[in-house]
Formats: sequence, C-alpha cells, structure tokens
Amino acid sequence: MLRSFFSARSASTLAVVLLTLLCADVASAQEAAGGGRALIDLSAAFGVGLVVIGAAMGISRLAASAYESMARQPEVSGNIQTAMIIAAALIEGFTFYALFICSGK
Repeated sequence: MLRSFFSARSASTLAVVLLTLLCADVASAQEAAGGGRALIDLSAAFGVGLVVIGAAMGISRLAASAYESMARQPEVSGNIQTAMIIAAALIEGFTFYALFICSGK
C-alpha cells in the first residue's frame, strides 16, 4: 500500500498539481489584477530544469552506448567516437537553444 502511494506516477502527478498551484496566474488565461504575474513564477526555471535533465540523460545514454559499442568492437572505436562527439555537440546545441528560449530574453 505504501509502496504504491509513493510511485513515480503519483509523484509526477503531485509535482504537476503543485506547479500549477504555484504558477496559477501564469497557467491560466486570465490576467491578474496585480500586474499579470503569479506570486512565484517558476515556469522559466521549470523549463530550464527539464532541458538540463533531458540533455544530461541524452548525453549519458549516448556515452554509455558508445562505450559499450567500443568495448564490443574495438576496431571501429574511432568511427564510434567521432559519431558520439558529433551527436553530443548536437545535443548541447539544442540544449543551449532551449535554454535561450526558456530564459525569455
């Protein structure tokens, strides 16, 4: 019973509800009387956090798969390493672009 209560699905649902409550003015279509901002505006910080977590997970999976491939076939490790560096650079480029968009400047 306790294990199912603290599952990942319930934790993510609770996080979404809390984020919506904290940023209710930003999440709603109405403009507030006090200038149009919520008491705590976390939308940009939440977006940056998601971008950084996603990029870290993507690059870590990329590196893990590349190292496993190099261990299985050492003769093609140069080609794998080149492809890994190019893919990691693309992931970082998209990450910087997303961080720029989330910053709102």
